[in-house]
This record gives sequence, structure tokens and C-alpha cells, in this order.
Amino acid sequence: MIKISVTAKIKIKSLMQEDGSSIEESFVRVGVTSGGCSGLNYNLEFDKEHKPEDKVFEDNGVKVIVDKKSFLYLVGMTLEYSGGLNGKGFVFNNPNATRTCGCGESFSM
Repeated sequence: MIKISVTAKIKIKSLMQEDGSSIEESFVRVGVTSGGCSGLNYNLEFDKEHKPEDKVFEDNGVKVIVDKKSFLYLVGMTLEYSGGLNGKGFVFNNPNATRTCGCGESFSM
């Protein structure tokens, strides 16, 4: 399961509206790829379709899809959003990460 905080939901909904879609008809695709200073990068994008092998979740009214491989790295993660003057944007609180980089966009296990 991947959780979505209330602040992340508000930002996702706003970004989807700017993109011309809605939270009811689109998914947030969360994934992991090789790279970054810690070895693995987080990816976020909007998607309107999911593949049969994708894991599909809904939390706080946001539909999330994750490919099978990425799910192994992301199970139990909470996606949050930190705005304001010192905010970093989307924050990945991943209990599986043993090390993260300073920017929070990459991690290792």
C-alpha cells in the first residue's frame, strides 16, 4: 500500500487540473529507476491507463498505480507535499530506504 497525505492530495488535484485532467479520471504513477546520488530515483507522473501487471491503490481519494518492480521498493511509503518558503515539494517517506540523498529524490536499500 502507498499512502497519500492530505497536503499531497491537494497539490496533486491542483496539478491535475492545470494538466487538463481530474483526480477522478487519472492516476498518479509512482515508480523507481536506477540513478541519482544514492542509487535509485523516485518518479511521479500522471497516467490515464494502467497495465494489467500494475498494482492499483486508492488513498485519500487519489488513485495510485505502481509497476510490480517498483512496488517492492515502495511498499509502505507515504507521499507528502511540503510547500511554503522552505518547502521541498513532494516528499517520499519510504520506510524501506536505508539511505537518502540531501534532496530526497534518490535513495538506496
